Amino acid sequence: MSLNILVTNDDGLSAPGIRALVEVAQEFGQVYVVAPDSPQSGQGHAITLEHPLRLKEQRIFGPNIPAYACSGTPVDCVKLAKHVLLKNEDIDLCVSGINHGSNASINIIYSGTMSAAMEASVEGIPSIGFSLLDYSIEADFSAAKIYARKIIKQVLEQGLKETLLLNVNIPKLPADAIKGIKVCHQAEGHWAEDFLENTDPMGRTYYWLTGKFTLAKEDENADVCALENGYVSVVPSMHDLTAYPALNHLKFLEEV
Repeated sequence: MSLNILVTNDDGLSAPGIRALVEVAQEFGQVYVVAPDSPQSGQGHAITLEHPLRLKEQRIFGPNIPAYACSGTPVDCVKLAKHVLLKNEDIDLCVSGINHGSNASINIIYSGTMSAAMEASVEGIPSIGFSLLDYSIEADFSAAKIYARKIIKQVLEQGLKETLLLNVNIPKLPADAIKGIKVCHQAEGHWAEDFLENTDPMGRTYYWLTGKFTLAKEDENADVCALENGYVSVVPSMHDLTAYPALNHLKFLEEV
């Protein structure tokens, strides 16, 4: 029995990264592609509420791979795939990416790529988000495809326990220079942000977000350090944002 695999991303249906992921995913089952009709990086878990959503079929991956451009966000893509396009089918795996640029550490919060995968996991679908640490439109995805293939194969064979969501980041290295895969935790870090101020041709002030990622501490078991040391990082992730260590401390609020 063929598996149904949903492929999505946040860089848009025409991004080189999603083509690379489709090429890998089709080795494991029937692929369906639903992706934004324009780049949606940094959209996080946004959904569309005030405008209608539209799907337009695009047979750009071959005659046997249904593909749709969605007018909404990455999360909208997953919702439409689950509840409209494949409402009478089981989705056995959702893969998102391959993203242009890192989604390690705190970047998972802002990432449309990871939010699409997370939405699928909320729906009970095993999901993997893939990101390559290369922002170039001409990025070489050959090593990323090798490791995406390895990870997808193992996940389908072994299954996922205690989580339905993996955040996979791949260093910008040739395949023979990558040391292997390291399962690790999310690094503690933040963006030191700034806004560049300027004036447009109409004399109006505008601001452009910029910033630098700052690692709070070195930790060899964290994803950022694994990537810096030449490993593919795999972080088991979840959508439960409860700070469990704080539960007992906050019992004093029950006595107010």
